[in-house]
Amino acid sequence: MHTVVERELELQLILSPERSIPVPARLSYRTDDPYAVHITFHINSDHPVNWTFARELLVEGVFRPCGHGDVRVWPTKVAGRSVVLMALSSPDGDALLQAPAAQVSAWLERTLRVVPPGSEAEQLGIDDGLAELLAPTPADDLWLRDPWPSDESKDGE
Repeated sequence: MHTVVERELELQLILSPERSIPVPARLSYRTDDPYAVHITFHINSDHPVNWTFARELLVEGVFRPCGHGDVRVWPTKVAGRSVVLMALSSPDGDALLQAPAAQVSAWLERTLRVVPPGSEAEQLGIDDGLAELLAPTPADDLWLRDPWPSDESKDGE
């Protein structure tokens, strides 16, 4: 059974320093994909837009600028309010989105309580799967035996 932590909120798509438009969005975190966060933009439209990136990137971006390439996240203040900015780039275009820092942080805290940092691999069962794959089997004894008889005689001949 997997847990899903979701939060709907309104982001601002920054069009220029003076102009932005509201974008309904859903933040989603799933324990069956413990390293990632999922953001769906335009959730009430016919064409929602989905982005997936590292949870660690968003956690760090709440405190300091981070990321490069397709996803960059950083905190700032707008009109005295703490916000998180996300710059997203794709072949279809670029977007700068502003999210309320308190709402994003509260949602992230919920995800971190469900799967604490550093315990993500346990959710996937990677260690158990590796142990199972690497466990010795009776057939391994055949492979581990020396396939060539020794040149030394056992009777002292």
